[in-house]
Amino acid sequence: MTTPYKPLVKATDLPDYSNAVIIDARGGPDARERYLKGHLAGALFVDLETQLSQKEENAKDGGRHPLPKIENFARLLGELGISNKSQVLVYDDKHGANASARFWWMMRAAGHEKVWVIDGGLQAVEKSGIVLSTRAESVGKVAKYEAKSWQLPRVTMDEVKKASTTGTQMIIDVRESFRYNGESEPIDKIAGHIPGAINLPYIDNLNEAGEFLTAGELKSKYEKALAGKKPDQVIVHCGSGVTACHTLLAMEQAGISGAKLYVGSWSEWSRNDLPMVTK
Repeated sequence: MTTPYKPLVKATDLPDYSNAVIIDARGGPDARERYLKGHLAGALFVDLETQLSQKEENAKDGGRHPLPKIENFARLLGELGISNKSQVLVYDDKHGANASARFWWMMRAAGHEKVWVIDGGLQAVEKSGIVLSTRAESVGKVAKYEAKSWQLPRVTMDEVKKASTTGTQMIIDVRESFRYNGESEPIDKIAGHIPGAINLPYIDNLNEAGEFLTAGELKSKYEKALAGKKPDQVIVHCGSGVTACHTLLAMEQAGISGAKLYVGSWSEWSRNDLPMVTK
């Protein structure tokens, strides 16, 4: 019997992945500086802003973190020494809530099976007693990666607009409640949420230690929230298509696969004169 795929691994289990390519994925203007202050030995740096996104001049066209073309992502993977057969471990310094979840989703969407996220991120690595490195790591051997299309389900702004009026699909907004409620908006220009969307903040996927809830706890949480909806009837979004991947990761850990990602998310929706709701 094949063991069901679980995308999370504990920092204490890293010796079992000694042959894996390790990716340190981070976002923000000081991402590389943070990487150089401490990362897993051998971990290769990946930048959310420039390598996991292909930004347009105006965020109304695809949001703040549009996906790059699949051929560009495949080229990046090859430059990182990742082949279609590689084992890959990824982490970030946001408890797995940010760039590592995005990298994980993109690899799965490229058709890659052997990719895991370190539960709890860099904080969990440090807590486990592993000594961090401050050197700039280099790729041992460039590989060739084959990928022709994004294979995981996504939706466009028009599809979300239809879903918001018909109610045939559940729309999950994973941003913090104050953003969803329209109390304030620290990143995008307007506060509020898409009509019909429910709020399940991604941060609630984590326990007090910053690690994911157990698979059983996540399964119970999302089965209750979905209220009978099948995963392919669910759309997940956030501010710009990054932390939404954290919830898709949590759902995958729970054995709930097939929910759709709205990559443009609130950053695209709120810039296109579409209906918005505040609480």
